[in-house]
Amino acid sequence: MRNVTLADVFTHPVAQKYLHRSGVSHAIIVAEHALELALQNGVDPDLATKAGLLHDIGHYEWYKNGKWDYEQYRESDIHAIKGAERAHKLLIRLGEDRQPAKEIALAILLHTDSYLPEGTLHQNPLQKVVRMADEMDEEPGGRHHYREMNREVALQHIQKLDQKIDDYLIQVRRTV
Repeated sequence: MRNVTLADVFTHPVAQKYLHRSGVSHAIIVAEHALELALQNGVDPDLATKAGLLHDIGHYEWYKNGKWDYEQYRESDIHAIKGAERAHKLLIRLGEDRQPAKEIALAILLHTDSYLPEGTLHQNPLQKVVRMADEMDEEPGGRHHYREMNREVALQHIQKLDQKIDDYLIQVRRTV
């Protein structure tokens, strides 16, 4: 089956550190949206959910006088660059094959254009799915990063996603 599950990714200490920084609830909701969009668009749901879960692990903490400074974040943001690198390193460390790890990292890199100079961003289907999934959960002022979800509930969501992906992969193998 899969070398690395979402639960493997989610429970790793590196993922825990950065998912808590960028918002566990947001990461899981984006992974859930990514699964549905992947299935609708013929995209590998394993890659889409991993990219959705990890898409914001490159976030820096932009605070001014102890409060989140959204404008400073918007002006200085390069989280997709740092997140792609962190995700790639984490996935390889966990045993993900190199090519899928690269595809996931590129989807994270291109899930937003907030760090790019003005221009058109060309995305493949996986990258589009991750971007759309993220946009589906955004709230004004970055509030989506601060919704709470405890670890047990989060892990239950992750395990349900893993089961849905496994069921899909079993179904696909039966038809081949």
